[in-house]
Amino acid sequence: MDSRKPVTLLMADDDPDDREFALKAMQHSRLANELRFVEDGEELLDYLHRRGKYAEPRSSPRPGLILLDLNMPRVDGREALRELKSHPSLKQIPVVVLTTSKTEEDILRSYNLGANCFITKPVTFEGLVEVVKVLNQHWLQLVELPPVTASHED
Repeated sequence: MDSRKPVTLLMADDDPDDREFALKAMQHSRLANELRFVEDGEELLDYLHRRGKYAEPRSSPRPGLILLDLNMPRVDGREALRELKSHPSLKQIPVVVLTTSKTEEDILRSYNLGANCFITKPVTFEGLVEVVKVLNQHWLQLVELPPVTASHED
């Protein structure tokens, strides 16, 4: 019997269709984890630093895993990744880059900036369901994630 508590997943993606497909893929896979969304890197950083509309802790539970698109407006995923991995209390949150990019440059840069995993978004819903299942099995069942602290600003 697994005694792990469900962790909050935070997905940063500017494409509403991709966000909707991710939610449906999680529901289809019957994941018990909460999936929250932000629409760009700036909103991701606001969420993680509890600024603006995310100042109230109930509106921004610390994520156990971040799913990050690279190509977003305002602050792109690369810049957001750089900032969060340089912050002492945020850098231990695992980040899975989930993007349409397949370029060697984006893959290498993502890992150099501290990404824990790089996945190219599947083009079909069935492919996304499979990715969600693998993410669940690896990150939420097999891997020991860092403990979630009450404060983002430790």
